[in-house]
Amino acid sequence: MGNRLSKIYTRTGDDGSTGLGDGSRVGKDSARVAAYGTVDEANSTIGLLLAADVPDDIRELLTTIQHQLFDLGGELCIPGHAAIDDADIDRLEQHLDHYNDALPPLKEFILPGGGDAAARCHVARTVVRRAERETVALARAETVRPQPIRYLNRLSDLLFVLARVLARHSGHGEVIWQHERRKPRA
Repeated sequence: MGNRLSKIYTRTGDDGSTGLGDGSRVGKDSARVAAYGTVDEANSTIGLLLAADVPDDIRELLTTIQHQLFDLGGELCIPGHAAIDDADIDRLEQHLDHYNDALPPLKEFILPGGGDAAARCHVARTVVRRAERETVALARAETVRPQPIRYLNRLSDLLFVLARVLARHSGHGEVIWQHERRKPRA
């Protein structure tokens, strides 16, 4: 186990740098810090989702995902470290298939909403998408294994499906985008 924090402030980052998990220092605005920082933000949005009323099976799944996101953040924070593997991605796909099978096919786009839990799930989905983009940007500049990117991609898909499930569970239903609501201008 790594060092435990006994003192929260160290002043070592006052110059705009931060320490990576391997002890090296980089700018707080580096692509690596942006990637694992956004993964942390995604994890926090899932925590916010868990503060809402969600079914027990989804609560258990999201808690497992929070642990995996913490592992993924560690992988991105320690260059060369591996924490997410293909089996983690396979499990996300299994959950995706399970929850999606019970949903009717989408014929229209849906808007983020559908009740408190569903709306929070949509926020988590969009933050995970940003974490994916940040990780792709990091991978263009430095070595990043493909598993973190694949994991984030599947996770955002799963959160979309879970938002649909939660919208139905709450009784609010999905908010369908009304693309023909505007009249053409003359």
